[in-house]
Amino acid sequence: QVQLVESGGGLVQAGGSLRLSCTASGRTSRAYAMGWFRQALGKEREFVATIIRIGGSTTYTDSVKGRFTISRDNAKNTVYLQMNSLKPEDTAVYYCAASTVIPTNGRYNQAPLYDYWGQGTQVTVSS
Repeated sequence: QVQLVESGGGLVQAGGSLRLSCTASGRTSRAYAMGWFRQALGKEREFVATIIRIGGSTTYTDSVKGRFTISRDNAKNTVYLQMNSLKPEDTAVYYCAASTVIPTNGRYNQAPLYDYWGQGTQVTVSS
């Protein structure tokens, strides 16, 4: 199994930046992709970004393109989410996730594809 721990959340003003980190332990070599999701109060969990563990291909939801960057350091078993130009609508609990599944369409933008989840870290962006 894989254990994931997020860190780096906090309170920031609109236009500011934060970097989230997710460190994995356990059978990390089983994960084909790592992703970030977020869930705002009263809303469903939303895909944010994903990165393929081998090769490093990335995908983003439209609302964060140009502002967020996902990256990974396989040697450290860590994935990052650099968040710039933050907006109040980015306020949410952010979750790191790992997938051991190879989807038929090759996309990792849906929560059910991820087997392991971190505990979440709160990001609050003030107006």
